[in-house]
Amino acid sequence: MQNAINILPFLEEDLGTGDITAQIIPENRQATAELVTRETMVLCGRDWFDAVFKHLDASISIEWHAQEGEKVAENSKLCTLKGSARNLLTGERTAMNLLQTLSATATISREYADAIQGINCKILDTRKTIPGLRVAQKYAVRCGGCFNHRIGLFDGVLIKENHIIAAGSIANAVKMAREQSDVPIEVEVENFDELEQALNAKPDRIMLDNFSLEDLKKAVILTAKKVELEASGNIDLTTIRAVAETGVDFVSIGALTKNIRAIDLSMRITQQK
Repeated sequence: MQNAINILPFLEEDLGTGDITAQIIPENRQATAELVTRETMVLCGRDWFDAVFKHLDASISIEWHAQEGEKVAENSKLCTLKGSARNLLTGERTAMNLLQTLSATATISREYADAIQGINCKILDTRKTIPGLRVAQKYAVRCGGCFNHRIGLFDGVLIKENHIIAAGSIANAVKMAREQSDVPIEVEVENFDELEQALNAKPDRIMLDNFSLEDLKKAVILTAKKVELEASGNIDLTTIRAVAETGVDFVSIGALTKNIRAIDLSMRITQQK
């Protein structure tokens, strides 16, 4: 994973022309620091955290005390770092920003995955991600036990209301999409009339947008497994299990990536010489 990470943009926005505060630390000062979580979390983003310090100073050592994807209790020590005090302090914020954000995504994803345990339904993320962190957050979703929808506009077709209006009809939109590419095609519908049109157009998947629980059940019976069904719209942890129990194949949740609250982490120097 680390080889694929471009850590420079994250460091550059913080470093700018250099860390002037770190200059107060003697250049040869060595230190040991510990990273602790102040709340229960699913750990995610170790490679991004490591990449920050590897770029700044390859001699810094990091010993992890928890595995990627592991649920960790509050006040647990996540890792121990040793090396140049200056470089530890310079990389501290950038590394923690990435870890706290990706762990937040993994943590909420685990909550959703646990909520539908035992049901044959998959929870998907969306493209509602933090700019610059699309691939990282989608990785974090998988760490938490959920699944990825399309990565971007290039690896799947999702025909929504405005596409249908511009194309003239659901049938035209699906037809033109088939002619353009061989990637999976999904159509979003908002009522049963559109569902019938979509079924006749034969996409790979149909998204049922803001359908009630009763209408979701009705749609599952109506389509009779002829096409994959995905529920979407105003679904949260209080309703996810009931939605999954309707028989839909997928439920997409934008909150996995857009409504996250960063995990509370703390890094403290414990020794120096």
